[in-house]
Amino acid sequence: MRADRLVAALLLLQARGRVTAAELASELEVSVATARRDLEALSTAGIPVYPQTGRGGGWSLVGGARTDLTGLSAPEAHALFLLAGPLASGSGEARAALRKLVRALPATLRADAEAAAAATVVDPSGCGERNRDRPEVLGLLQQAVVRGHKVRLAYFSGARERTERLVDPWGVVDKDDVFYLIAGTERGQRTFRVDRIEHAESTGQPAERPDDVALAEAWSQVVSEVERRRSRTWATIRVAERFVPVLRDQFGKHCHVDGEPVRGQVVVRLGAPTPLDLARHLAGWGALVEVVDPEAVRAELGRIGAELAARYPART
Repeated sequence: MRADRLVAALLLLQARGRVTAAELASELEVSVATARRDLEALSTAGIPVYPQTGRGGGWSLVGGARTDLTGLSAPEAHALFLLAGPLASGSGEARAALRKLVRALPATLRADAEAAAAATVVDPSGCGERNRDRPEVLGLLQQAVVRGHKVRLAYFSGARERTERLVDPWGVVDKDDVFYLIAGTERGQRTFRVDRIEHAESTGQPAERPDDVALAEAWSQVVSEVERRRSRTWATIRVAERFVPVLRDQFGKHCHVDGEPVRGQVVVRLGAPTPLDLARHLAGWGALVEVVDPEAVRAELGRIGAELAARYPART
């Protein structure tokens, strides 16, 4: 868990004053490249960790070695907990370490540190490509959540329509390094994909946030609604059992095997937004798949087949 490594790296820097990426890699039992990325992440987040080149170089904390976390300034504590908080969400050990870090901070910094740790949650269900470049506005949005300030957004929808919004930021969700802002608007709760935000500005005005809002629960509701829209149409098919893993890769959560195999064939339920979406996914399977129902999906497959036959007539 990266949260563990970030905390360990900071504590090691405090204890030794200076470490090389190779030394940190040896201590944390990771590659040198991973150790270097962790050090760069601490530095980028605003914690005063800087590299020094040449003989005797390495990475060090500005101001010299420290023996505990009580030497952290308020901005440094913010930066650390913005990094470590969401990454600790999937690890009991990391959460325990985070609680110990909070207790090690001066009382005046604890509330802000806890708010920073809760500003972002990680969706553990993601399985896509990670290590994307983080949007430039991400840090501003996280700080606005921590400080409770309204944010003015210039936002492009999925259809590339540009709008300007004044929102109350409630929290940020990290799903495979694609970030989403959950916020209150004049029309209620809304979700904004952060990489579609062209510009963001914190207004300094107090944001409104209902007392009963829990970021993880709010995101769960968003996911449930998206899943519902993605599976408004269901089809029943018969297919060879050996192809089920391929269908699961293709349809994800919207692929359910119904019953036991019969002579190597299984019945599978598949979901998608419309009959046409299902037909487009299944057309490439040809005769390997038999669509039992609904008739709307069978009709769309027939239409697609007729179009293909007309454009690419069989050659004798």
